[in-house]
Amino acid sequence: MNTTEFLMITSAIAPDRPAIAFDGKKITYEEMSDRVNRLANALAGLGVQKGDMVAILQVNCSQYVEVYFAVAKLGAVFVPLNFRAKSDELEYMISNCEAKVLFVGERYADMVNSIRKNLPMLQECICIEGKQDGTLEYEPLIASASPDEVFAEIDDNDITILMYTAGTTGRPKGVPLTHNSFSTYVLTNVSPVDPEIEETNLLTVPLYHVAGIQAVMAAMYGGRTLAMMKQFEVKEWMKTVQQEKANRAMLVPTMLKRVIDDPDFNNYDLSSLKVITYGAAPMPFEVIKKAIDVFPGVMFINAFGQTETASTITSLGPEDHVITGTEEEKARKLKRLQCSIGRPMDDVQIKIVDEQGKELPVGEVGEILAKGPRVMSGYWKDAEKTAKALTPDGWLHTGDKGYTDDEGYIYLAGRGDDMIIRGGENISPEEVENILYAFPKIEECAVIGVADPEWGQEPKAVVVLKKGETCSPDEVMEFCRQRLSSFKRPRYVCFIDELPRTSTGKILKRVLREQYGEPKNG
Repeated sequence: MNTTEFLMITSAIAPDRPAIAFDGKKITYEEMSDRVNRLANALAGLGVQKGDMVAILQVNCSQYVEVYFAVAKLGAVFVPLNFRAKSDELEYMISNCEAKVLFVGERYADMVNSIRKNLPMLQECICIEGKQDGTLEYEPLIASASPDEVFAEIDDNDITILMYTAGTTGRPKGVPLTHNSFSTYVLTNVSPVDPEIEETNLLTVPLYHVAGIQAVMAAMYGGRTLAMMKQFEVKEWMKTVQQEKANRAMLVPTMLKRVIDDPDFNNYDLSSLKVITYGAAPMPFEVIKKAIDVFPGVMFINAFGQTETASTITSLGPEDHVITGTEEEKARKLKRLQCSIGRPMDDVQIKIVDEQGKELPVGEVGEILAKGPRVMSGYWKDAEKTAKALTPDGWLHTGDKGYTDDEGYIYLAGRGDDMIIRGGENISPEEVENILYAFPKIEECAVIGVADPEWGQEPKAVVVLKKGETCSPDEVMEFCRQRLSSFKRPRYVCFIDELPRTSTGKILKRVLREQYGEPKNG
């Protein structure tokens, strides 16, 4: 099944249901289907054919979804670009994919114009809002085009999206994802549209991120209303939940923490929420514990995946967030809630291997490898990186360290380059960070390894204190001394105002190592 059929089926079964709620307006599935056909015909008139690359640079908006389905209907390839990218990164990505058409938001038009002379393959720019010199206008383009249904020969294994990874080091890597990459997940995990059942899914994750695209696919197939926010803002998020009576939401851990810590949290009616999915970065135990308490009756799901896997490959389900049973069962569930990313999805194989690629037994830490129909076939135009990422028989090196327990649950132990090795002992930064998050004065933290002549490495805590709090390194180290094995506790602590993060909330430990990697307090 290709992804264009998601919209086609839902618009036939529930034509009058709102497909998108955005910026105070709603558009039904029937209206959206009409606009998508018009846009696809307009793009065909501009010469877009099967296999051509069509890029977009904009924050979340209803047009973003329209552009994807219009491009997909032509058998062309959709390229969502990171709107936080600098001009040189943007130029690289557009050149690398050889985009023929670029949809651009008004706020990014000047930056695109400044590099357009270096992009000979780029034939047309289409401004999503308003009019800019040298660009076509979005709405007039749609209004002037035919509403006739567009048909193209699309194979399930054709590339539908080329998604660039955030690229914490080096250039962003292009990940080609097929129709099958998304439909395999959706058909297995999402109930199809039901004319009697209505749900609203609140989307705040950026659509250049795989979690955002996965949410769109699930909503279109499931006949859900997609309530979209341009970007996350905590009070606007709570206002939108209340206004749209959102049933589902996906948040990265930093977003969830800001919601539950907001002083106005109890002033909003958030009772419509039934499911909150979180992921994209490690979840501090204290945050999820508090979230479970303040959102009674909400089902929480920890979803773990990568751009290279198109969507979720492991999940810690709602039942794992309910701490009941015998004392032994409660202890086991608490440990899973602190460190586990759950069990593999039905269509995914996972194994833990050592540095030689040998599969490790239960309990031993190694690299997490994944295999399945949703895993990419290789990076775009980069055979060298592909060879490093994929084994000859199709196993993806995730770059994450972890281990399994005797029930098949997978536990993260850090990124490969984040693991701290002290005197031959592996130290998981996440384990130390979870302890630090229980310290009442700490707002956020990260643990890195710093060089030590005797032990090789020592743990160092980089800490953001809560507003108005003061603290000494000794206080933090004493707190850890009482709760961690001696070799795991931080030997150094430094205090900073804010942790550097990617756009999806992942802490940039590479930056922390560069800036705070000296073995000293600060």
